[in-house]
Amino acid sequence: MQTIGLIGGMSWESTATYYSRLNQEVRRRLGGLASAEIMLRSVDFARIVAMQKRGAWDEAEAEMIRLARALERGGADMVLICTNTMHKLADAVAGAISVPLLHIVDTTARPIKAQGLMRPLLLATQYTMEQDFYLDRMRKLQGLDAIVPDAAEDRRLVHSVIFDELCAGIVREESRAAYRDIIEKGRKAGADCVILGCTEIGLLIGQDDTDLPVFDSTILHADAALDLAMAEAIAVDLAAD
Repeated sequence: MQTIGLIGGMSWESTATYYSRLNQEVRRRLGGLASAEIMLRSVDFARIVAMQKRGAWDEAEAEMIRLARALERGGADMVLICTNTMHKLADAVAGAISVPLLHIVDTTARPIKAQGLMRPLLLATQYTMEQDFYLDRMRKLQGLDAIVPDAAEDRRLVHSVIFDELCAGIVREESRAAYRDIIEKGRKAGADCVILGCTEIGLLIGQDDTDLPVFDSTILHADAALDLAMAEAIAVDLAAD
């Protein structure tokens, strides 16, 4: 099994989900006491948020590259940035290392396309919903007509719940109800599925909250990493058979 390198802490609430999911899936697939080979570099999220608010993306890029290179030097066979928003910097990070960087847009888009869906509603931070880096890749590279909540106040609400509540480990029923209402507006605007496009949103809502198909980017990102990490071992087993 290959070693999965995680750039985490953005926030640690969702990084914990990555760690749990990877190990749960290894146990499910292999049984017994099997667990995942993981390396984790976890940042002080307050520093990263300060960079985001200042628009200091060059500083954030340098930090992500430093962390990715440290993981590679430590023996990671791949790198995951455990946050959707910081994939704004993914191309630069991928270009600075020689091991694969698994892009969260791609790992989220694949199962959507496999189900024949085309118009996902993206729920995420305002950076992710309102800047081009995520939607452009989803549309131009993956061929999906992704949309975001139409009303600016709805985008602000989604964003504030992420930073003010979920990243702090707070889950409120009124916020869950507000997200459900936003999803229903998205359905009326033509959405045929929902992307939980911030790694914390799965702490608040899931498939039980709507009958539209829900795609949790955190779970899909982790599972894709494990598929890659286990591919070599599976190939060896098949050759042995």
